[in-house]
Amino acid sequence: MKPRADQSPKKPKQHKGKAPYFRVRRSLFKKYLIFGIAILLTSFIALSVTMYIFVNRYWETEKKSSLIDTANRVADVIESSSTYLPAAHMLIIDKESPVGLTVVNISEVIDADILVVDNTGVCAYCSSDELAGYTAEAMPSYVLGATAQGEFFESGTLGGYFPNARYTAGVPIITDTGSGDAILAFCYASTPATFVSGLPVTFLQIFFTAAGVMLVIIIIFVASMSYSMSRPLKQMSNAAKKFAVGDFSVRVKVQSDDEIGELATAFNYMADSLSASEGMRRSFISNVSHELKTPMTTIAGFIDGMLDGTIPPERHPHYMKIVSNEVKRLSRLVTSMLSLSRIDRGELKVNRQRFDLFSLIITILASYEQKIVARKLHITGLEDFRSITVNADPDLMYQVIYNLIENAVKFTDEGGTIHFGVEETRYDISVMISNTGPGIPPEDIRYVFDRFYKTDKSRSIDKKGMGLGLFIAKTIMRLHGGDIYVESRVNEFTTFTFRLPLTETYAAPARNTESKYVETTAGRETEE
Repeated sequence: MKPRADQSPKKPKQHKGKAPYFRVRRSLFKKYLIFGIAILLTSFIALSVTMYIFVNRYWETEKKSSLIDTANRVADVIESSSTYLPAAHMLIIDKESPVGLTVVNISEVIDADILVVDNTGVCAYCSSDELAGYTAEAMPSYVLGATAQGEFFESGTLGGYFPNARYTAGVPIITDTGSGDAILAFCYASTPATFVSGLPVTFLQIFFTAAGVMLVIIIIFVASMSYSMSRPLKQMSNAAKKFAVGDFSVRVKVQSDDEIGELATAFNYMADSLSASEGMRRSFISNVSHELKTPMTTIAGFIDGMLDGTIPPERHPHYMKIVSNEVKRLSRLVTSMLSLSRIDRGELKVNRQRFDLFSLIITILASYEQKIVARKLHITGLEDFRSITVNADPDLMYQVIYNLIENAVKFTDEGGTIHFGVEETRYDISVMISNTGPGIPPEDIRYVFDRFYKTDKSRSIDKKGMGLGLFIAKTIMRLHGGDIYVESRVNEFTTFTFRLPLTETYAAPARNTESKYVETTAGRETEE
């Protein structure tokens, strides 16, 4: 949906002067803690249910075995000692008789109720007065039928025969009636279907006690882990808020070697980079202010002097030449700034042409003839050069070579040597420009290609520049598929080498610039 003509799209909110406020509705620590506790409780409940099922089955199996064994024993006692009435075709059991007393004792020992029913299901004997009131009705026929097969066991109410669920086991009582063995009654041993006492409860008590203790310990452990994981992230958040207002002094303590530790290390590295960038930015603004102010002051002073007659007419050519040099200096500064702006916008393009690289080097070197002669510099290595045709942007390559030769002339001691070397392969060509002199300190050499970087903050007449030349040169070489490197030894030499592919489509693998770093021990300004 497009905005109406009278409505402009909302711009992102800008935070000026203070870090943005963000309301944390639920901290990462709480999320980790809640998530961990939820997993623990889910696991605990699942384990408890599983344990309950298995213990219940085990208890039911043990009850079945115990009750059937009891029923068989009682049945044997009744078969051998009860009174059989042939006329009624039934057994008579008296609680006060030895048989009745034996059955009552067995019932008390095993903590189970004994029932004896005839073959029609009518209760003939019950060891429990409590159950006697519920056994007036006949035992369900399906129970009698199942018991007649040999053994019966059920956990339940036996189809409503009992008021509550019970474990019930039954066996038939077989008696010799004179005309053969017959099932005259059934013996049942029954106990409430619960394991609120005994071994299962003891076992579950032990389990739940141990599980509760472990749950508390694990919750403490999860809370500790959650806090240790979220604390560095909180520190990074606080540090990032300080970065937003220009304070780059905060660092995060790296206390682990896992992903969080890796993130903290990367964060500190970012903080170092931001701090260095901020320092270079401030240095750049300071340098720009000086570099713009100095030539403009010089130009204005000399022109005013010529206009008001302070400078006599016969000295005008001399001072006009100085003004011309200062204007060229301003032009180079503006050109560098424009190149930097084009690089940042990604608009620096390569217009490839075929040209002679050696002729370009000679042309640029000739423009420094006066300075070379004035400082008595020695130029060597050009005798080994020959005409080399390359496919590159001549204007951009002019900027690279001009910058390197300017640095070599500027920083070579009087009477020193500037040496040119060349190495050519099937795929690329490497040109070395080396000069004798103080060299570059080891703590600076890795930064020489960074934008705005200058190690010597002094601004003598021979050490001008914004710290952009080498950054632009490296960018240009990489746009061509090549690269530029530096090696230096303090108080001996500094060598810059640029590699240029001979074909447009081929780019040889970049060399490891770290291997080019040679330790130095004296300080000087980074070559621009």
